[in-house]
Amino acid sequence: MSEVRVLVGTRKGAFVLTSDGKRQRWDVNGPHFGGWEIYHLKGSLVEANRLYASQSSGWFGQQIQRSNDGGKTWKPVGNQFVYDGVPGTHQWYDGTPHPWEFKRVWHLEPSLSDPDTVYAGVEDAALFRSTDGAKTWQELPGLRGHGTGPKWQPGAGGMCLHTILFDPSQAGRVFIAISAAGAFRTDDAGKTWRAINRGLRSEHIPDPNAEVGHCVHRIAMHRSRPNVLFMQKHWDVMRSDDAGDSWREVSGNLPSDFGFPIEVHAHEPDTIYVVPIKSDSEHYPPDAKLRVYRSRTGGNEWEALTKGLPQRDCYVNVLRDAMAVDSLDKCGVYFGTTGGQVYCSADAGDNWTPIVRDLPAVVAVEVQTLM
Repeated sequence: MSEVRVLVGTRKGAFVLTSDGKRQRWDVNGPHFGGWEIYHLKGSLVEANRLYASQSSGWFGQQIQRSNDGGKTWKPVGNQFVYDGVPGTHQWYDGTPHPWEFKRVWHLEPSLSDPDTVYAGVEDAALFRSTDGAKTWQELPGLRGHGTGPKWQPGAGGMCLHTILFDPSQAGRVFIAISAAGAFRTDDAGKTWRAINRGLRSEHIPDPNAEVGHCVHRIAMHRSRPNVLFMQKHWDVMRSDDAGDSWREVSGNLPSDFGFPIEVHAHEPDTIYVVPIKSDSEHYPPDAKLRVYRSRTGGNEWEALTKGLPQRDCYVNVLRDAMAVDSLDKCGVYFGTTGGQVYCSADAGDNWTPIVRDLPAVVAVEVQTLM
């Protein structure tokens, strides 16, 4: 019997939700690290019970946690990221006369092939890698040393590296996204990087068509078709068919093309999901109706998915890392809200039910399908 494990990061701790393949009854375990912000949790694709979590506090700083038993118990690792004398900052000794400081780890992405290798995207934007299960870390300095770096600016949530995607068909190719700089790609395992933002247009920056400076909220891909990327941007849903070399808008008939998450169906590479919100100043659903939108055509044509979701007086938001899918035959779709609800659709979005209500504000949702 299949099992589904949903990893939920919130403003006040982490929760692990488990169910069988029917996805009707759920066990809720948590909170782990109660009172701490958990920006992200992610499980290894190689070793199912290996989980990583980013635990953060404005006073005590940053800690990486690792579990080897599916989230039942946790062990702090990564002492290089621990509070180092100044609350909320972390000093990284990169060979320069003065240590470089960053604020928190936004995103953790385990390797596709090795449970001990995991990448970390941080704020202010930089990329780290560990090859010993998050005990020690090394920066991939080519990104922070990119020539466009002085033009990067923080978005409203900070200058965060929030998306890390590996190309399973091409070793060494990694895509990342930074708010507010844009999307970048390496083809040599992080030694060198190129900005991949051609076709993006952002009216709120001095040059709307600039090489960098675009506030990318999230990018997604289907592993069977890694050259096709989907992007939720600060205004506009975008698509690339050439690994990011160029982008075109696919917002189509969405009620608003502003939002944070974007996700791809596990078995249908042209089926994508977004959650529109009203605007960059009004972070709640248009018409106060919580609607997930699905396109079965890779964009442009969208349908509202509402069955089981509140359709009046709803003012929650869904953040960039708070949507995920499972890989069961009937693909499950999951998302969490700033109101503390985690919703599940066991039929690719046609019907929704809340797994839990009244959690702290949800920051991240990830899903593991266990066979």
